[in-house]
Amino acid sequence: MKQVTINDIAKLAGVAKSTVSRYLNGGSVGKATREKIERVIRETKYEPNQFAQSLKSKQTKMIGVIVPRLDSYAASRTMMGIDERLTEHGYQMLVVNTAQQTEREIEQLYNLAKQKVAGIIWLGTTVTPAHLQAIEAIQIPVLLIGQQHDDVHSLVYPDNESAYALGRQFMEWGHRDIIYVGVAEDDIAVGQARRDGFLRAFNEAGAIVRSMTTTFRIDDAIPIGEQLATDVTDATLVVCATDNIALGVLKGLANGGKRVPDDISVSGFGGYDFTEVLHPSLTTVHLPYRRTGSRAADMILQLLTGEATPMKTFTTFELKLRESVDMLN
Repeated sequence: MKQVTINDIAKLAGVAKSTVSRYLNGGSVGKATREKIERVIRETKYEPNQFAQSLKSKQTKMIGVIVPRLDSYAASRTMMGIDERLTEHGYQMLVVNTAQQTEREIEQLYNLAKQKVAGIIWLGTTVTPAHLQAIEAIQIPVLLIGQQHDDVHSLVYPDNESAYALGRQFMEWGHRDIIYVGVAEDDIAVGQARRDGFLRAFNEAGAIVRSMTTTFRIDDAIPIGEQLATDVTDATLVVCATDNIALGVLKGLANGGKRVPDDISVSGFGGYDFTEVLHPSLTTVHLPYRRTGSRAADMILQLLTGEATPMKTFTTFELKLRESVDMLN
């Protein structure tokens, strides 16, 4: 017999999962809503799991924030936005770093719940069944930034749409021989959605595309730039999945004596502030990390109060067309 979960209770009672969670944790729920939840619990013979029961004592005014890297520009800007907005509402954030290790992400979901945080904002890279099991077990609101899943409230960057828009711009400028430098597919947003947006634009124009894979680290992209500088190639443009990758490629090309954009063009993705003052300034997609952090704080507070919140919310983007990409026509 299938075990009844908090998701089942929420669906049968016609309320949000966060509302059921608040009821189970002793929070304030309206009389009519409470009666619906209690009726469904009686009918389904639902029993809260032991882990969730241990969390019923009063929670703190702390919001846990799980980040994959502390040295990430995107993460630091996002945390600034989160912190500013939470402070306005009398909350504090408790930051934990996972060093891009999936096991540590799952472990920290449980650890933060044990520390009685009111909710968790998770800057994720991938969503596994073990993540979902942890979120179900802790029964407190969780908001995912940067990735998306049908069962988790998500604040998502428009990776596919923005990559497609930038790719179309490159096609209009006459680039038809492209090298794409991306990351592994286990990162759904960057490794798949962002890549697919670029490739869709390139394929529609009939461009030649060669793909290479690296990590998010600048140092790992430098050898790729050095390799491209020595390879005999007709490529006119290197499209990078992140600004960090683009910085590494730029350094590697310079090491190999290549000039950007005179010899070959390079683009990034992310819109880090300092990319505007590089020489040449970097063509990229600007993602509003700080505003996204503020929006994430608003959303987690909405979930805490039971306010209706969409399961998936998209942020905005802006193309930054600068000096590092040449117009061929």
